[in-house]
Amino acid sequence: MSLSSVLPALPGAAVPSGATLRALSEPVPDGTSAPEDITTTVPDTMEEGAQGAVDSLGPFWGILSTVLVGVVIALAVVTAASVLLNVVLRGRPALRRQVARCRVPVAVALSLMAARIALGLTASEYDWFEGTNFLLLAGIIGSLAWLALRIVRIVEERVLVKYQSAGEDDRRDRKIQTQTVLIRRILEALIIVIAVAVILLTIPQVRAVGAGLLASAGLLSVVAGLAVQSTLTNVFAGVQLAFTDAIRVGDVVTVEDVYGTIEDITLSYVVVKIWDGRRVIFPSSHFTTTPFENWTRVGSALSGTVEMEVDWRVPMEEARDRLRALLESTELWDGKEGSLQITDALGGMVKIRAVVSARNSGDLWDLRCLVREDLVTFLRSEHPEAIYAQRLAESVSVLSPAYAETGEAEADPYRRAAGGSAARHDGA
Repeated sequence: MSLSSVLPALPGAAVPSGATLRALSEPVPDGTSAPEDITTTVPDTMEEGAQGAVDSLGPFWGILSTVLVGVVIALAVVTAASVLLNVVLRGRPALRRQVARCRVPVAVALSLMAARIALGLTASEYDWFEGTNFLLLAGIIGSLAWLALRIVRIVEERVLVKYQSAGEDDRRDRKIQTQTVLIRRILEALIIVIAVAVILLTIPQVRAVGAGLLASAGLLSVVAGLAVQSTLTNVFAGVQLAFTDAIRVGDVVTVEDVYGTIEDITLSYVVVKIWDGRRVIFPSSHFTTTPFENWTRVGSALSGTVEMEVDWRVPMEEARDRLRALLESTELWDGKEGSLQITDALGGMVKIRAVVSARNSGDLWDLRCLVREDLVTFLRSEHPEAIYAQRLAESVSVLSPAYAETGEAEADPYRRAAGGSAARHDGA
């Protein structure tokens, strides 16, 4: 931009290029003053340099060189800041790696800013400037949103690492982890929505329509609420689950006969992982409207049972000693629950129940299987008489008088033992 276009030429006065202009409203010798609408303009060094490049290299190469110089300066600033941060954070390698992930979005944002400033100084009078300027502005907003998303991710990772539980009873840590993940997802959605809204508001036509949309916002909100009622219900249910501590990631639950572990809680659904690796997806509202079992609501330690049907001749004391020795020899047992009792004695058999406990659901499952296998092996190898036996009674026909006179009936051991009514047969 030449100086002649900034200030109209004054008759009889020559203005040297680059000179500082004083306000023309100062009193003149005859006591009058210059018109007040003539203002002072101080030439900008950057603007002069950009205009000089255009004048010397031509429009195309001058604009291109100015843009490249601005981008190079922006990249140099980013590189210098990265080197400085690496020196400051040399004792914290994890944080240094996380900060380094912000280098690319910062470099993109500063480069686009530099290009936009350079084009504003050199190409503002061209017809293509408005479209290019809008694209650069949209890119700047997008890169800043990208940077904000990276920062949110970094904060989430640092919180999750800080509250990563090293023990078994990790209810507080899992609660914080669940809430952190949900907050991160909400912030990501807000950042994206705000970025898109800001980009749209930079368009004059959209900004003009915005006033009319705000006037009818009440009606639109009602219509939108009715259209996405189920979706909004699940969204609010997801937030409620995370912040009311009803379930946490890692909780062991039983939902509609599905036994598994909470793997993920989102704004709209909950993922339950069952033992064979399958995932069952439930809407978030299901956990706020339907009863379910949370096995680890107050702690991760669990108790389980092993039931067996055996004969009345089972040696309980020896079976208890066997169970106690087994529990003391395995790391799956947490040292709390370990008992063996007869819980039922009907129908020609007795039912024994072993109660054991473990630190978590996975250890409990393995421990129950181990106890069941060991008790079966113990009874089969050392006490086969304790295996449940079925007793069948078979009626004996009435003897004829001739057979009774021979006296052979008295010699029949089955008749003598059963009183002539039944015979006993044992079978497993």
